[in-house]
Amino acid sequence: MKGETRLILALVIVSGFLSYFFISTFQLTESPPLPSTFQITWSSEYKITGQKLRGFVKTETGEKLYVVFTFSSEEEKSFYETTSLTGRTYLVQGELIAPLPPTHAYAFSMEKYLISKGGRGIFEISSWTFIEEKKSIRSFLATQRHSMKKHIETTFPESLVAEAQALLIGSQDQVDHELQRAYQKLGITHLFAISGLHVALVSWLFFEGLLRISIRKELATIVLLIILPIYGVLAGGAPSVWRAVSVVELIILMRYARWQISIDDALAISFLCFVLLEPGVIYQIGFQLSYLATVSLVYSGVILRRSSNWLIRSFFITFVCQLLVYPLLLHHFYEISISSFLANIIFVPLFSFVILPLNIAMFVITFISMPVAKALFVGYEPLRGWLTKFILYLQELPFQLWSPGKPAIWLICVALISVLAGFHFIEIKHYGKFAVVMFIPAFCIHLSPMLFNETKVTFLNVGQGDCTVIELPFRRAVYVIDSGGLLRFEQEVWKTSESPYEVGRQVVVPFLKGRGIRDIDIFIATHADADHVEGAEEILQEINMREIHLTPGSMDKPVMRDLLMEAKKQKVPVKEKMQGTAWRVGETSFYYLWPRDTLYEGNDDSIVLYMQQGAFRALLTGDLEEHGEQELIHLYNKLLANMTLLKAGHHGSKTSSIEPFVELLRPELTIFSAGLNNHYRHPHDEVVKRFTSRNLSILTTGIVGTIEVRIRGNSWSVQKEKDLVQ
Repeated sequence: MKGETRLILALVIVSGFLSYFFISTFQLTESPPLPSTFQITWSSEYKITGQKLRGFVKTETGEKLYVVFTFSSEEEKSFYETTSLTGRTYLVQGELIAPLPPTHAYAFSMEKYLISKGGRGIFEISSWTFIEEKKSIRSFLATQRHSMKKHIETTFPESLVAEAQALLIGSQDQVDHELQRAYQKLGITHLFAISGLHVALVSWLFFEGLLRISIRKELATIVLLIILPIYGVLAGGAPSVWRAVSVVELIILMRYARWQISIDDALAISFLCFVLLEPGVIYQIGFQLSYLATVSLVYSGVILRRSSNWLIRSFFITFVCQLLVYPLLLHHFYEISISSFLANIIFVPLFSFVILPLNIAMFVITFISMPVAKALFVGYEPLRGWLTKFILYLQELPFQLWSPGKPAIWLICVALISVLAGFHFIEIKHYGKFAVVMFIPAFCIHLSPMLFNETKVTFLNVGQGDCTVIELPFRRAVYVIDSGGLLRFEQEVWKTSESPYEVGRQVVVPFLKGRGIRDIDIFIATHADADHVEGAEEILQEINMREIHLTPGSMDKPVMRDLLMEAKKQKVPVKEKMQGTAWRVGETSFYYLWPRDTLYEGNDDSIVLYMQQGAFRALLTGDLEEHGEQELIHLYNKLLANMTLLKAGHHGSKTSSIEPFVELLRPELTIFSAGLNNHYRHPHDEVVKRFTSRNLSILTTGIVGTIEVRIRGNSWSVQKEKDLVQ
């Protein structure tokens, strides 16, 4: 034991020094500029979506780059879809570009993603020339994995392809979004990917299979040592896979050396080796969750041995895993599945001992006899279809998710300490104390998003579109005005991505969930333009809306169809609103100043919202243009004079913000909601000049990112994206 302790201590000290050396020498030193032309070699981490090829490569100097290449033809795309790129070397020209900052504090950060992968930056390839294909064991295995993926696509029924690829080779490219979301709600996403349990099961099946064909145990163990890393590569090399593979390999090797090593020591050594080989992996969510969940099981033996009943033990396994990782899940995803505690009892055995072995068996049989495989598919496919329908039905049940938002770091630490204390109280059977130490931090996390005494008006950076979120003090009410969206143009089918970018789902929903917004009191769709409402139904699918307000006459427009269908499905009242509607919550008053009639004619029929809290007055004008602004001047001359805040109409188009309107309002701050380098050139130079010539402050979401205005009493302040992300 003394020798073992000394070795582990030495490993910890050496890894600490090496990590410090790496960070201080490499991470803090600026890389030399890339030459005009240089060689890249593709790794196995790449993806083809629509017209783009994206993934990681290594340069001649060993640097890792994230590259983007645009296909020029369908034939070119088809070639790379059917060819494994791993190990292929190209001479490239292009440009190294900086990753765009996240759209808000809760959005995906490309910069952090690159750090987690050890990538230097994003390189856009303008031209390339194939040089050679480097032969290696890794490239050979990657080619085999690519062949396995294509084999599944050609032999399995279409409805079973995504599941087979996910379970057998760790590829989730074709997983349906609706089904993926259902797995998330039920807390069983880990089953639709290759995990440590899968590795253990495959290892056991392989080992037992060798013994059954009369291979000696010692030889079977050696073969398993060789096969496991190969399986790790074929399975996609996710952190959970390599964690399981490395721990099993360590334990087997130590036994060969007649040196007993405990599983926790093997796990620690595996962790250290991972971090030394790729320091950025510490930032990967899969890596964090995999090791933390395993630690929870390793050190919960006393709890897990409480019962010999497999059902109760399954519950305890899920219980300890979920409990220890819940602070981390809230930090990354802002919500956790409550139903997972029960769902995993059913689905873990089902996937591990039925669905996974069946997929392995059917995959093997497709190589031996397709008629037999087709006969199996005939029986399995409808059963699997019923299971999918059952999963989709379960995810529709209410109260499955706890969505308290992203807690402060100190609250995360308190929650983690409370979980560790809770485990101690369970072990000594003090269940009352366990309930108390678990409930108090969770209650504080739940309440924390509502503990603010100021009004927050956030102009989200949704690209070329509009989305404004108003939060009243202590979360008395939340109003969302427009949802952002994309103007989608017709293009050739081969250029279309299988998973198109969705502003509502990928920008607005993470912001609302990150803020802990569980309900929207009123969603206001100012008018029927895609860049204002195309993402609305995506929000409604994730966040409860109590009421939806539309401008009169806009219901029959095609762009409103998805929102209205989802609203009908969820029984959310939809109301047409016009001039004269007013309400008050606390010290804040709201008025609809426009439109005046029920005939919808486009931008000039946008709902115009006037908001007042003490001396602070704001005007949010949708896409109002010249005619509408002239009408507002005529109707509300004195009310609009010397405005505090203006959300400029139509993203700063030259058909809006006319001279008399700007002169009357003279807003202290004007917000232009417009995309960075948008092809409309919004806000227009003439419009910007109308404000700057009067020394009026302006901000554009595409340039400064998400903008938050905070109002308390008669004072107000502005925070821009850089302040909010830090």
